[in-house]
Amino acid sequence: MSARARRAPAARARANGRPAAGVAPARLDPRMFMPRDLMREAERAQRRAYAPYSRFPVGAALLADDGTVIHGCNVENASYGATICAERNAAHHAIAQGLRRFTAIAVTAREGNGAPPCGMCRQVLHEFSPRMRVIWRSASGRLIERRLDELLPDAFVLKREAR
Repeated sequence: MSARARRAPAARARANGRPAAGVAPARLDPRMFMPRDLMREAERAQRRAYAPYSRFPVGAALLADDGTVIHGCNVENASYGATICAERNAAHHAIAQGLRRFTAIAVTAREGNGAPPCGMCRQVLHEFSPRMRVIWRSASGRLIERRLDELLPDAFVLKREAR
């Protein structure tokens, strides 16, 4: 096998001028970004959703504190429990890349449907950044923004005992 063929898929993608899976080519300033810019990234992610059962494609764009934008989309499975939401998909991609602190997430679904994160996604995101901004569209298409701790006021927090 040639050295090029042995190279990891992400390295091949970068060498060919494409971003690695799950990473948007954009970087945004986490202190000064516009919600509509992050929503555009979520729309890009939505195009990759795999939703043959619900026909409800969802995209998410997660903004890390360092300005990295991570894409996520929902991926359904015939065994419904194996399905993953776009927000958790983005969070898992970010965590796998070593990112742990987030400024905001934008979530989009098909037109005419609001798509705030579900409770499970809120809990997963809360583990890392409880005060992050959450952006989604109302059913009429207007951008809505709330802090995560407002959407999940009584989040489960596991208290670790001192050893």
